[in-house]
Amino acid sequence: MTPFYQVPQLRSGSGEVTGLDRIIADVPNGAPFLSSRLGPGLARISLAEAARWLVHCHAFDVSGIKTGAVGDPRVKNGKVYPLGVGVCGSYGGVFIEGRTLRDTLLFNLVPYDSGQLDETPDDLPTWERPPSGVTDEEPPRGRLALLTWQSRRVRLVGDESGITHALVSYGDQLVTDDAFRLEPMTGWRRSPAREKALKRTVYVPRSHDPNKALWRGLDALLPRRREGGGSEPPATLPPAVTEWMAQLSNEDIVPRSLSIWTHAVGVTYGTQNAVVDQVYDDRLRLPVEVFAAGEELRSIVVGAAADAEAAARAVANLGRNIARAAGGSGDALLAAAGRAEAQALSALDHEFRMWLGDLGRLDRGTAREVWQRRARRVAVSLGRSLVGAAGPTAWTGRKIETDEFLTTGLAEVWFRAALAKALPLAAVERQELTDRQEVMA
Repeated sequence: MTPFYQVPQLRSGSGEVTGLDRIIADVPNGAPFLSSRLGPGLARISLAEAARWLVHCHAFDVSGIKTGAVGDPRVKNGKVYPLGVGVCGSYGGVFIEGRTLRDTLLFNLVPYDSGQLDETPDDLPTWERPPSGVTDEEPPRGRLALLTWQSRRVRLVGDESGITHALVSYGDQLVTDDAFRLEPMTGWRRSPAREKALKRTVYVPRSHDPNKALWRGLDALLPRRREGGGSEPPATLPPAVTEWMAQLSNEDIVPRSLSIWTHAVGVTYGTQNAVVDQVYDDRLRLPVEVFAAGEELRSIVVGAAADAEAAARAVANLGRNIARAAGGSGDALLAAAGRAEAQALSALDHEFRMWLGDLGRLDRGTAREVWQRRARRVAVSLGRSLVGAAGPTAWTGRKIETDEFLTTGLAEVWFRAALAKALPLAAVERQELTDRQEVMA
């Protein structure tokens, strides 16, 4: 009997196996005493949990030096030196969640005849092929092979009551260049370095930025209208699952009024990709209509996200200018701006998600104006807090490079002007209100 997703003949030169910390990702590398899995938690795990960590290992295992398997030509002195993270480690994973498991599966299983993906003859998942050896000279290529890729060679050790040890070595290496016709659940970006080396357009997986909420990258996530002609290839390509959702919407298979969750997951690695630094997990509730390429609602949502970032920059500049007025320079200014921007983005994140939830009930003609008003209220409130916290030195001010005398008051004036430019619809509404008040007076 062939063990699931493993290589039964896998062994090290010494014949030794390692502890379960090699496959359990939530045990800090070299510091198991900081984990809740001390003692029995690392001594034995159930077969079901072992199966989950086995799949996770193939997908997200860290890089670094690993045990060399007998028969692997890459072994040097009993070890194999870093060959990269697991197959999904470089992906910015994206999938669509429906109301039921059935809907979720259908939203993410993109059919070949949709035109989004290539069909590969004789393509099979790993477990329907002959068992893998320690190395495969020519790993299978195809969508199903990619979805079940063995980026590691693993053998679990235990008995019917659970798993106690594991042996993990490097497996099949995967070149992800231009795999967007096979891999449906990640976005893609052009790689200048790869294009320089290969002298052609090259797309590589687009990973998630752990410092950015999902809504801040919506422009690259959602399908966009394809223009004809021989223009420059786009800088990014959306995941095939969002293109598929657009197709389902355009063909009236899925109601445009339906709200679905767009779920993004990924891993960020630390020191030479040898440790897991952060896990990215975010999701947004969006009307299906947003996915329809070229639709008005998509433009509204993407534009609103840009509005939020512009408002956050205005708050950041206010924090920076108040620090300048107080005599700060260099890193102190960067730190002041960073703190102010982080506060703004945190507050705007909550507001943006609430606005998205209300989007289906808003009039298309005023939806973005409604958002800009909400964003302006958040930014103005944060601006007042920054001005109120400014010390006497900043209120007194100082002369800056442009020979202007920068004070907290002038910084606030600049902030109001920047905010009016960032959120013009809210600024127009406010000016109309001011005009009405003056006429009534």
